[in-house]
Amino acid sequence: MTNEQKKTILEIARKAIAEELTGKRLLDREALLREHPWLAEPGAVFVTLNENRQLRGCIGSIVAHQPLIDDLIHNAKAAAFSDPRFAPVRPEEYDKLKVEVSLLSPPKELPYSDIADLRRKIRPGIDGVILRLGNHQATYLPSVWEQLPDFDSFFATLCQKAGLAPNCLEAHPVIYTYQAEKIEEEA
Repeated sequence: MTNEQKKTILEIARKAIAEELTGKRLLDREALLREHPWLAEPGAVFVTLNENRQLRGCIGSIVAHQPLIDDLIHNAKAAAFSDPRFAPVRPEEYDKLKVEVSLLSPPKELPYSDIADLRRKIRPGIDGVILRLGNHQATYLPSVWEQLPDFDSFFATLCQKAGLAPNCLEAHPVIYTYQAEKIEEEA
């Protein structure tokens, strides 16, 4: 992805949030698609918002199911206003937000025989992980390895995020991996 494309992605995410805060139309979808046809390609993104180096919202799509521009706008607004862990972003917070967008590769199932085999196959810092067991599912972006670099704590908290016991790997959940290209605003 070029620097120009990265800049465009960050501008769209930021303007999507500003639209909701101001009630003014700041994005012209059709003009953006004419100028940047690659935005019409299917894409899956996570939008992460940080304020003072603290998570302020994070919402995204694991699988590409709509044009990149639509996924980006939807998830930017959702991260700012619909993340159930946080109150909606207030206008006075807007300038303090640091926007980060992760473009996800398609997830692939990772076959493994047991926990030791999974430990050998997972690539900390590279792989994002989707864990699925029955009706329970959760994901961690590859960047989560920065906060949880240890395999055991990474998977224990991922199990809990899915609503399962911390030792859910013993039940041999289905594991998918994906990679993400992280695009972030300058500090």
